[in-house]
Amino acid sequence: MELSMVSGRRRGGFDLAGKTVLITGAGQGIGYALAQTLRDRGARLALVDVDPRAGTRLASGFGRDALVLTADVRDRPAMSAAVAEAIAHFGGLDVVVANAGVTPTPSTLRTMADDEFDRVVGINLTGAYNTIRPALGQIADRRGHVVIVCSCAAFAPGMGGSPYMISKSAVEQLGRALRVELAVHGASAGLAYFGVVETAMTHDMFDTGDLGREIEGMLPWPLNRRITADRAAHIIADGIAGRSPMTIAPAGWQAYSWLRGILNPVLDRYLSADRHLQKLLRSLEEGRT
Repeated sequence: MELSMVSGRRRGGFDLAGKTVLITGAGQGIGYALAQTLRDRGARLALVDVDPRAGTRLASGFGRDALVLTADVRDRPAMSAAVAEAIAHFGGLDVVVANAGVTPTPSTLRTMADDEFDRVVGINLTGAYNTIRPALGQIADRRGHVVIVCSCAAFAPGMGGSPYMISKSAVEQLGRALRVELAVHGASAGLAYFGVVETAMTHDMFDTGDLGREIEGMLPWPLNRRITADRAAHIIADGIAGRSPMTIAPAGWQAYSWLRGILNPVLDRYLSADRHLQKLLRSLEEGRT
């Protein structure tokens, strides 16, 4: 049985029946599973994805239950238009889930292409801002809720894939700022942290190439346990219903979150001296992984 942690539930909860929820990256993985979960709980859905083919799949799978929108989260005017269309279609917006995310092509910062760094940060960080910002008036007025899909990677060192960890650390701070600012209006915000979730993105990160397998192999139990996208979706949905400031799964990552101020300097020192990892990083820079 997979364990998760939902912390800081607020009194009264948040009944999803009849609420309008906008989800980015809805065409696959966690986003698609979350759309199914929220539909089953009675929510009305505005589903955003950059891929028109994903939009076709969403339209086929959800039919009249959802408004399907195509937009790139990096495109601020396009996201503003998508949010405005959702509000006009449903008469309001109660929940926003900034879920769209990507991982970089494995590379060190010394050898990484600038546009690859910009792509990952543009989708994972700026894209989250572009998703949330035009909806904040509605969220405040309707005492709604914002979710940012973060990652336990925000806690960890980022060798070989640092733009992902950089962006997830940054959206952690975005979520914390929103949590405090929205409380003034009786609204709320939460961060959804996950370890390893079985998605196409995870396959690209950990299952192809020596470096990804090596990094996953360094994770001790239970941090190396994988959860399904369906499980992640139910955790997010429960977090929305409880207006939780944080959900995290597997639950073993919670201890790392609490202790990271102590553990990370030790871990950085250990990894900097690990000869096997250094050999892999050299191979990565030379194009051999």
